[in-house]
Formats: sequence, C-alpha cells, structure tokens
Amino acid sequence: MPNAEQYLKPEVIQTVARLDLRAKFIVEGFLSGLHASPYHGFSVEFSEHRRYTQGDDPRDIDWQVYAKTDRYYIKKYQAETNLTGYLVIDLSESMAYTYRQQLSKFDYGICLAASLAYMMIHQQDPVGLITFGDKIRDFLPPRSRRGQLGNILAMLANSQPVGTTEVSQNLQQIASMVKHRSLLMIFSDLLTDQKSVLDSLQRLRYAGHDVILFHILDEAEVYFPFEGMVDLQEPEQGESMVLDAEGMKADYLEAVQEMRETYREKLFAMGVDYVPLDTSMPFDKALIEYLSQRKARF
Repeated sequence: MPNAEQYLKPEVIQTVARLDLRAKFIVEGFLSGLHASPYHGFSVEFSEHRRYTQGDDPRDIDWQVYAKTDRYYIKKYQAETNLTGYLVIDLSESMAYTYRQQLSKFDYGICLAASLAYMMIHQQDPVGLITFGDKIRDFLPPRSRRGQLGNILAMLANSQPVGTTEVSQNLQQIASMVKHRSLLMIFSDLLTDQKSVLDSLQRLRYAGHDVILFHILDEAEVYFPFEGMVDLQEPEQGESMVLDAEGMKADYLEAVQEMRETYREKLFAMGVDYVPLDTSMPFDKALIEYLSQRKARF
C-alpha cells in the first residue's frame, strides 16, 4: 500500500480507479508533506488562521495554535475566509493525448481539479465548475456545501475530451458570465493562438478576477523523446506530418521553452499565476500555487 506522499505521483494515482479517492489521496499526501516542508506555515493558515499583526485584538489570539507553533495566530472571521473559485476545464480532443504516461493531460487535469475542489469544500469555500470545448459545455454555480463536491466529481467523471476548442472565446464568455470577483483556476494545454489567449486572460483580470493558469502538457510534448522518422498528428484538425525526430528536436525544444517563457513573462506582468506542468510531475506543485494564491488574498 503506497504511503500518503506517494499519492502525489501520477504513476501511483493512476492505479486508483475512482476520482473521489484520487482527490482524497492527493490532498492527504500533500498535507502530510506540508508538515515536513518549508511550507509548514500553510498547514496552519489552511486551518482558517492567519498571523497576528499589529492592530488585531489580542483577545482573538488562538492560544492552542500558539502552544503548537510558538507563533501568534488569530482565527479568521467568516467574511475573511470565503474564497469563491471556479474550476475551468479545457475539454478539447488534444487534452486526451498521452505518449507513455498512464494519465492523459485530461486525466491529470481533472485529478488536480478534483483535488482543489476537495480542498475548497473542506475550507467551506464556494467552488463551481465550467467546462468548455468549442463552446461552454457545463456550468455549475459555486456552492460550499458538502454535496457540491459530489456534483463536481460526477461532472468531471462524465466529461470527455472531444472535438476542437476555442480557448479565447470561451474565456471571454466566462468573463461575462462570472459577475462577482472570483479565483478562476484554468486547466488547459493551450494548443491554440497564444496572443488570443493572453488577450482573453487580460479581460478576466480587467473584470477583477484572480487567475491561476495550469498549463498542462504531456511529458512527451515537453521533452520530445522520439527517435527516427515520426508521424506527428494534430488531433483536433486531423492533420499529420512525417518528420525526422533528431533533426527537429533542438528547434522543437526551443519553441516549447519560448512558448512557456512568453506565457510566464506576459502573465506575470498582468498578475496571473502561471503554473507550467507536465503529466510526469507530482501534483503538489499545483496545490502549493493554489494555497499561495489563497494566502495572498487574505
């Protein structure tokens, strides 16, 4: 039986069939790891506390937490703790791709999304779900009650990545649909026009939303492990091209690096958190980004 921290590894989590158990194991493995890491403070603040600062009422200090941490924390008021979030999932056919990993980009993304939903519901934060391909497919308004987790997991489990995608158009529509300031957690491989994606993300920022972009690529799309002549196929348009892998590897890796760096720089400038991931990476990097964002807002 794997220990808790092993459940952060995609090759272990793929052996668990049920999405609800995947989410539970990922979160428990993550939280157990926090206690032995530089992020230990997050595990306290994750429990609805924040550091005492000058001007706070000393009567609000939680002395039990002080006894455990030797630091002053106060219990947050309910108004301080509510973070409304939306999980925004790209269901384009390209998300179904995997080369040798057991989890496709889509599988990896919904495991992360389910884990974040699990964490948010545990925090009593309202969380909703939006899925899109060529148009918005599903919209589940944010709720914080326990039953919402089951609704989200069921919707994720029944989703399938098929057809083309219109990332930019859908993000612009989401900017119009979501009226109140929220944290939008977007999961996509972003295999589309980069400028249009950046423009639509800027619109979300103009609308007052906080955004974490989880850019999920397959391990092979990042490291290009191919040899000899390879037949590369574009899943959404059905186009294919036979190329010499060794001859194009350096140019390909440079292009991927340039794409990621452009996203990193442009999104940093507009205040969007950019999290580049591939399907071989443990899940904790993405969860740390969520907690960092949550901490920064309160």
